[in-house]
Amino acid sequence: IPCVISNHDTFRGFVEWHGIPFHHVPVTADNKPRAFAEVQRIFEEVHGDTMVLARYMQILSPDLCAAHPGRIINIHHSFLPSFVGAKPYHQAYDRGVKLIGATCHYVTADLDQGPIIEQDVIRIDHSDSVEDMVRYGKDIEKAVLARGLRYHLEDRVLVHGNKTVVFR
Repeated sequence: IPCVISNHDTFRGFVEWHGIPFHHVPVTADNKPRAFAEVQRIFEEVHGDTMVLARYMQILSPDLCAAHPGRIINIHHSFLPSFVGAKPYHQAYDRGVKLIGATCHYVTADLDQGPIIEQDVIRIDHSDSVEDMVRYGKDIEKAVLARGLRYHLEDRVLVHGNKTVVFR
């Protein structure tokens, strides 16, 4: 891991304890273009191969997405294409779904619409609260991101249009 670029300073100590350079690049409504330009500058400076968005919760600029197609991976805390954007567990709860999940996908300029690398689900029922769903979701997100990232790094993913072929 050449570095961690985060919009929050929360895990700086943990990252640096592991000997990984940490870059804090805050993102606000007023500085998004500058912040994304800085993220791109750092990524290119460290010769990053793959950018992973985990709990980043920002919509990347179309320019940043276009500069690194098939190299930016996101973990979405929902079984896409359902419940795009923020608070998907709240959306799922309101709809009374029986399955929740997570999706690892490539980032494109269209919010949560990139080619899907990996997904998984867990069964829930009427007795589960939103808080329960969020807790279950955090566990499944970790597993899905780990598998999807491994497939990508091992060159086992072929992108064809908005679909993928994954060699397991």
